[in-house]
Amino acid sequence: MRVDVEPSASAVEAARAVAPLAAECAEQSERDRRLTPELVTALRESGLFRVCVPRSLGGGEVAPEELVAVMEELGRADGAAAWCVAVAATSGALAAYLPEADARDVYGAPTGCVGGVFAPKGRAVVVPGGYRVTGRWPFTSGVDHSDWLMGGCLVEDHGDIRVLDGGIPDIRLMLFPASDVEVIDTWTVNGLCGTGSHDIQVSELMVPAGRSASLFGDPPRERGSLYAFPTFGLLALAISGVALGIARGAVEDLLRLAEAKLPTLQTKPLAAQADTQLRMAKAEARLRAARALVSDAIGETWEHVQADGEVTLRDRAALRMAANHAMASSADVVDEMYSLGGGTSIYATSPLQRRFRDVHTATQHVLVGSSVWQTAGRVLLGQQVRAEQL
Repeated sequence: MRVDVEPSASAVEAARAVAPLAAECAEQSERDRRLTPELVTALRESGLFRVCVPRSLGGGEVAPEELVAVMEELGRADGAAAWCVAVAATSGALAAYLPEADARDVYGAPTGCVGGVFAPKGRAVVVPGGYRVTGRWPFTSGVDHSDWLMGGCLVEDHGDIRVLDGGIPDIRLMLFPASDVEVIDTWTVNGLCGTGSHDIQVSELMVPAGRSASLFGDPPRERGSLYAFPTFGLLALAISGVALGIARGAVEDLLRLAEAKLPTLQTKPLAAQADTQLRMAKAEARLRAARALVSDAIGETWEHVQADGEVTLRDRAALRMAANHAMASSADVVDEMYSLGGGTSIYATSPLQRRFRDVHTATQHVLVGSSVWQTAGRVLLGQQVRAEQL
């Protein structure tokens, strides 16, 4: 399938243009445990991997609301494709923290893709000129099509873990060419299979200082509003946008099925059944409400960022609550569509079974885990919380 994206197209328009190909390739991507080469080419050429890269480097530098909308469009087509774009897109925000020359080296290619893992699963030992890095990172989505990869590391200086002001450990993201990384085939899973989220590993790899950044200790070099927006809020919203898209796709799948399916021992099609109508309406309301909460939380925080750059703890908590709620609500909606589909849903030919597996895999991400609710609750109750926890 040919994908044509106009040079002037917005990120959402580009996502709509690529979505039919993502849907067409979904089954093959799942079988291969990686996105198909044809789809990767379309995603590269559309610029969707680079929607959070600064404009100064040719990226999209989209607003958070648009980022979520992009993920929804792709998630409707294929959760795995959307997930890979979410990871690459948000990884692009790191360009705002690097020295300009290094940012251009890593992020400057017009069709480039940077992926990786924020979790501090590595150790970076301070050496002259940079860091010597050793680590193994699981869940490296899109590793097969990434040009550069990042890994979160604890920094070790003179034998001790370096600590920042406030008592938190210095966690830095290290960037390395994909050719310097060993990929360990671990991604045999039951959902989001097409993301190819294998483990990666490096040992005693030299990383220049300019190819590392701390989201806690380094201010962004770029002054755009996107880079003043809470980083972990942005990451959580991106993956929740994927889930919202998966749920919307499941609703659309069920609508098509309900028109034609005649349930066993029934004389009316599924769409004409009172129980179907009631459950569909409730699911639609739940999905729309979750999406509205996301927009509300983003809108309020974005307004504060653009006004004076100040983001409160309540802003951060609102973003994370909205993302968690969107993820949970999306899973509930997919569950309902899967249930309404009856026996049809269990067949490999039904997209509902893939959406069911994909969304429940997405719910396991640490950024939308149950601990987020507790931390947000502490903010609401006036208890002490550090900003970096949100």
